[in-house]
Amino acid sequence: MTMKAVVISSPGGPEALEVREVEDLPAPGDGEVLVKVAAAGVNRADTVQRQGKYPPPPGASLYPGLECSGTILALGPNVPPRWAIGDQVCALLTGGGYAEKVVVPAGQLLPVPEGVSLTDAAGLPEVACTVWSTVFMASHLSPGESFLIHGGSSGIGTFAIQIAKHLGIKVFVTAGSEEKLAACKDLGADVCINYKTQDFVSRIKEETDGKGVDVILDNIGGSYLQRNLNSLAVDGRLFIIGFMGGVVTEVNLAVMLARRLTVQAAGLRNRNLTNKAQIVSEVEKNVWPAVVLGKVKPVVYKTFPLFEAAESHKLMETSSHIGKILLIP
Repeated sequence: MTMKAVVISSPGGPEALEVREVEDLPAPGDGEVLVKVAAAGVNRADTVQRQGKYPPPPGASLYPGLECSGTILALGPNVPPRWAIGDQVCALLTGGGYAEKVVVPAGQLLPVPEGVSLTDAAGLPEVACTVWSTVFMASHLSPGESFLIHGGSSGIGTFAIQIAKHLGIKVFVTAGSEEKLAACKDLGADVCINYKTQDFVSRIKEETDGKGVDVILDNIGGSYLQRNLNSLAVDGRLFIIGFMGGVVTEVNLAVMLARRLTVQAAGLRNRNLTNKAQIVSEVEKNVWPAVVLGKVKPVVYKTFPLFEAAESHKLMETSSHIGKILLIP
C-alpha cells in the first residue's frame, strides 16, 4: 500500500516540494490514532523547514505539516474511549500533515467544533494552541488589559484578535497594507497601525496616554526588540514566536528594569507529548466554546490541492494573504 505525501526533495525554494507516492504509514502505536486527512494548514514554519532551517524533531514525520483536520481511520491501543473510528477531528501535529493520512497522539486531537466545516477546522489547531499557550497560559493576558499583535492579518493574528476581543481585551495590531488593516478592524481590532507609514511605538503611547500595552505577541524578533520593550506598560510581557526580523540585535535593557518587563519565547513543535496534550486540553476548554458560539471563526484565505503545495508556499512567502492557507489532499 502507498499514499500521497509532499516530500522536500532537497532544501530550497517552493519548487523543492514534490507530491510522491510514499510507503503507507504503520498502524497507530500506543495512544495514537490514524487520521485520513481532509485538509492541512500551511504555516510559516513549514517554509522554514523546506529551506532546511527547521528540521523535524527526532522521531517526527519527515513530511511537512503541523496541523490538519480529518476522520479517524484506526485506533492504536490505549486511546481514550472518547475517540472512535469515523470521528471528525482536527489535530496539532509534529509533522506529516501534507499527506493523505497521518498518525497523531490522541492527546493532540480536538473535535471539529460545531458550526465549523471539516476543511476549515484544519486552520484552527496551530493558531489556537500557539496563541493560548503563549499569550494566555504563559503571559496571563487578562480581561481589561491591552494587547499588541504584530502581523494582525496572519493566521495567528486573525485568531488572536478574535479570542482577545471575546475575552474583553483592548487589541492593537500592526500590518503592512490598508487592506490588511481593514480586515483586522472587521475582526474587532481597536487600533490598527500601518507599520510601513507609522511608528508603532509613538502610536501606542498616544492611544494609551503614555502607559503602553500589557502584552505583545511578536513574530519579528531582533529588529523589533527595542521598540517592543519601549511599547510595554509597567509589568508588561513580550512573547516572541518568530524571527522574521532576525535573531541578533543590540538592546538597551534599562527599560526592562524600570518597568519590570518580562520577555519570553517559545514554539510548539519541540514540546513533549504531555506538554502538548495539556495545551490542547486547555484550548478545548477555553477556546472551543467561543468557536461554537461563533465568536471566533477560522479565517481561511485560500485552499490549494495537495499537488500545488509549492504554490501555497509561494503565497505564504509573499505575505499577501489574510488568515490561513490550507492544502486539500
